[in-house]
Amino acid sequence: MGRLGRLAGLLPVYARTAWWGLAGPRFERGPMVVVQAVVLGERGVLLSVRADLRGWELPGGNPEPGESLEAAVVREVREETAVEIAVEAHVGDWVRTGFRPHRARVFRCRAVGGEPAPSHETPAVAWFPPDELPATLFPWYREPLAEALARRPEPVERHEYQGLDAILAGARIDLRMRWKGP
Repeated sequence: MGRLGRLAGLLPVYARTAWWGLAGPRFERGPMVVVQAVVLGERGVLLSVRADLRGWELPGGNPEPGESLEAAVVREVREETAVEIAVEAHVGDWVRTGFRPHRARVFRCRAVGGEPAPSHETPAVAWFPPDELPATLFPWYREPLAEALARRPEPVERHEYQGLDAILAGARIDLRMRWKGP
């Protein structure tokens, strides 16, 4: 698919993202929790690109009802990347307000099997050396990655407001990824 084709799908993606981030939280029951994994392996840190808003990010997602957060992160990483992981530590919680309020529970994990493969949710999956992360990594993943690599003895809790700056940063990265292509 050429550049124009990749850019043509922006309006529906951005409309869904705006609904998801602005209106969706008003209809949810209770605060949203997502799990994210900093997956470390011999080749570095595992990152993925989602099919909707394009940019490198930590693999993860939403726990299913009754599922522990550790089990959810193992399942989500397997579904999105085909890599099997072992959870090593709870790195911390990022409590985000503003656009798409949620609590992100981040885990440091070790790859124990499988080779990275794209999925219907993540069309790109790759290893990156920790000191050579892509410029198109969404900025809100940089601090959780740094905390996971620091291997602190206790989990941290951070509070972040995701306002217009975060929205514009995400849009710039998405446009850059779509322009550049796969």
